[in-house]
Amino acid sequence: MTTSLFDTHRLGRLTLPNRAVMAPMSRIRGTAEGFATEQMATYFGQRATAGLIISDGTAPNRVGSGNPGAAGLRTEEEAASWKPVTDAVHGGGGRIFAQLMHAGRISHESTSGLQPVGPSAVAANATVFTPVGPRPAPVPRALEISEIPEQARSYAQAAIRAIDAGFDGVELHGANGYLIGQFLSSNANLRTDSYGGSIAGRIRFAVEAAEATADAIGADRTGIRLSPGAGLWDVVEEDVPALYGALLTELNRLGLAYVHLEVTTDEATVLDLRRRWEGTFMVNPSTWLERGGEAYGPVPTNRDSAEHWLGLGADLVSFGRAYLANPDLVERLRRRLPLAEADPATFYTGGASGYVDYPAYQQTA
Repeated sequence: MTTSLFDTHRLGRLTLPNRAVMAPMSRIRGTAEGFATEQMATYFGQRATAGLIISDGTAPNRVGSGNPGAAGLRTEEEAASWKPVTDAVHGGGGRIFAQLMHAGRISHESTSGLQPVGPSAVAANATVFTPVGPRPAPVPRALEISEIPEQARSYAQAAIRAIDAGFDGVELHGANGYLIGQFLSSNANLRTDSYGGSIAGRIRFAVEAAEATADAIGADRTGIRLSPGAGLWDVVEEDVPALYGALLTELNRLGLAYVHLEVTTDEATVLDLRRRWEGTFMVNPSTWLERGGEAYGPVPTNRDSAEHWLGLGADLVSFGRAYLANPDLVERLRRRLPLAEADPATFYTGGASGYVDYPAYQQTA
């Protein structure tokens, strides 16, 4: 029997009413101090018909802060500011996970007040966001081996705060070149100790972070996002099929709620990883457009690409940009209604414009 995007799905202790997930997207609508806002509650509440919402990337501790103006989960006070957000989602009948994003070397002292940390003292060949505008990525401080478990536990500590704030679970951001991805990397991670070198060494931090979080709040409330071979934020990964195959083998034993995989490698590799993973498998199928032979932006997920991946064995499909301008996305997909396009100029500008002012379809018909 063919799986439909509109079928229910059991995820840990939750029953999702459909299989359309709102992907995590950094909108930078928190306060400068790291608190969630009333506007954020409106934004997420508007999208509560999603099978599951995953929040913006939230820093689990101070040194892991990457985006100025992003609401965090670094302190009890920051966590409390998220309560109106989770209340708004639950009031609309929805479910929401917090994405825990430790930026590692993709940070700046002017953002966190601390020198960024990473597996090795290797700067990304990239420009990072700071409170005073774009700046070259700094050289991070290489973590001492005795410090690494503390950074792994930071995800677990933030997860406890997230549950206290009303989130239904958390997603560890292991994708797109942030700290977990930096440990997986072969150019950001030059360590020769037990956290580097071999595949077993490079996956160790990811496994320890997931294990600590599962122990803290329950494996059935813990997911992880991965982007095999994506190359984002100047991260290079060698032998992607073997690296991620080994990682999923280790994560399997933890019984996590899900793995959220970006389709950043070839389809055959993704399908092999799906066969290796015994739990819920979420896919983000967004692909990259090309202009003049150069990649310039992702193609938003639509119903056709979602159904393609459900047919290949995915359990859930996440939608990113399609959710920005379509708060009623599930209904539009169900009825095959036209999708509105989001304005990129408002993605990170703050304020209501391009954030909470996109109407439902019936209001534009």
